[in-house]
Amino acid sequence: MSFLSPLRKPFSYTFSNATLIIIVINVVAYFLFSLTPLTYYSNYMALSVAGMYNHMFWQPVTYMFMHGNISHLFFNMLALVFFGINTEKAIGSKEFLLLYFLCGILCGIISVVIYFFTGYYHLFLIGASGAIYAILLAYAVIFPRSRIFIWGILPVPAPILVIAYAIIELGSQLFSFGGGVAHLTHLAGFAMAWLYFKIRMGISPIQIWKDAYGR
Repeated sequence: MSFLSPLRKPFSYTFSNATLIIIVINVVAYFLFSLTPLTYYSNYMALSVAGMYNHMFWQPVTYMFMHGNISHLFFNMLALVFFGINTEKAIGSKEFLLLYFLCGILCGIISVVIYFFTGYYHLFLIGASGAIYAILLAYAVIFPRSRIFIWGILPVPAPILVIAYAIIELGSQLFSFGGGVAHLTHLAGFAMAWLYFKIRMGISPIQIWKDAYGR
């Protein structure tokens, strides 16, 4: 028996619309916290070096339900509708929730650790983007032949879209660190989902894509 066997024990399949529940919680949280002072919002609910230093260990979860403006919220929730629902249906709600929250939490922790060692103590992290990028990669692995229409007209295979996003995020991170968009967290989302498939499911995304499009 492999030492990874306990980690790969499958859940019984259930589907409970967890994606829609997450979307509702995000929307409610946005409007609820729009009524609170920004200092409370940033000091207690967002994820930051200071928060971790002060033992606010709920922040790696709560930051995923905080959004800076209505546009930030809208596009993150739209991505969950497009990619989350089908991914959840394919792997089941329990697996989906584990993937979503584990990757989202780890993305946040990795980002804050890097902020700490690079001296960006003042930054705080908000948004579901890290978890959503993990779901995007999961979608591309589960539906490798799916085509996503950019601007509604340009069909792009899901794996190509993931690779393109990864390149864009890497370039953006290298040239605009601390610029207000958490490119580092987006990249971590891809990386955590990649490891999730390798460790939890024993699946190589690259091999899936090779099989789908030829070697």
